[in-house]
Amino acid sequence: MKNWLALVLSGIIGGVVTLAGAQYFINRQAPQQDTPLAIARQVNQTRAVVSSVPFDFVAAAQKATPSVVNINTKVARSNREMGFPFFNRGGESPYGEGAGSGVIYSENGYIITNNHVIENASEITVTTNDNRKFKAELIGTYKNTDLAVLKIDASGLIPAELGNSDEVQIGQWVLAVGNPLELASTVTAGIVSAKGRNIELLGRGAAIEAFIQTDAAVNPGNSGGALMDATGKLVGINTAIATRTGYFQGYSFAIPVNLVRRVVDDIIKFGDYKRPFLGVEIADLDSELAKELNVEASQGVVIARVEPGGSADYAGLMSDDVVVGIDGLDVKSMPQLQEVIGRAKVGDTVVLKVLRKSKTLSIPVKLKEKKETDK
Repeated sequence: MKNWLALVLSGIIGGVVTLAGAQYFINRQAPQQDTPLAIARQVNQTRAVVSSVPFDFVAAAQKATPSVVNINTKVARSNREMGFPFFNRGGESPYGEGAGSGVIYSENGYIITNNHVIENASEITVTTNDNRKFKAELIGTYKNTDLAVLKIDASGLIPAELGNSDEVQIGQWVLAVGNPLELASTVTAGIVSAKGRNIELLGRGAAIEAFIQTDAAVNPGNSGGALMDATGKLVGINTAIATRTGYFQGYSFAIPVNLVRRVVDDIIKFGDYKRPFLGVEIADLDSELAKELNVEASQGVVIARVEPGGSADYAGLMSDDVVVGIDGLDVKSMPQLQEVIGRAKVGDTVVLKVLRKSKTLSIPVKLKEKKETDK
């Protein structure tokens, strides 16, 4: 009997050891199962990554809308196109009202808008987001960027927080805030579709066009309003739409805030924009030009002509030079070069990276102001 009990006991012990060993072997060979705590941690980590892209734009909209105003003008219809640059309302009466948007630039009443919103206006009224109305004074304009600065007699306003348009990336979320089609304080969302876009809206020559292109819905009345990033920072001033109907058809265009700030600060300080010029006629580089000029580049800006006595002439730039960089930034197109030069100040020195046939040169250029009769 004792032998039988001993045999059973040793069998039980052996089975337990065998099971334990098998379980140890399985744990070593098979992937470990997630515990509830591990699963919870993974879910939290996944949510943290997803939350880096806003689920909605509530916070950004709440931050942005108090800084955007409605602008109404009394204007002679016969002397201007009403509303958007690609949009003409027409009408029988020679007088009427124009409408657009603006962005509060300072707590004490400076307002940014488009020049075409207030052009030829005999009276300008600004309505804030909290429905206060003010008569506005025109401080100054610069037609070649389609910007204007107004001043209202107010304090305690909420200025827009300025972002950095150089950091704007293609594909990122943006919000358009304005007053389209007489619908006050409207917010729409889209992504940045392109940067440095020249649509020849302001004509050729002296115009600076390096628009941020988006697919955020923009319509007549949005002109002069805000293009905001997903945190509610101002990255551009909405200015135009590509359309055959006068209404939004998929693409809108905004002036980059870094250029806006430069122009607006001068207008506030001097009543006008003190614009630096290189003093050159330029063209975009293409493969045929690159081959003809014997330069190893596929993108850049070709100097077609150097203006005698201009900044480029004094610096020693020559026709057929190819500009591929400025102050450490790559230059790939005319709008990009024009924007960077436009953001500099008269008297500043910029360093151009230039291809001259087989040579690469760094040429410092001290920027002079060019007097313009039509600003």
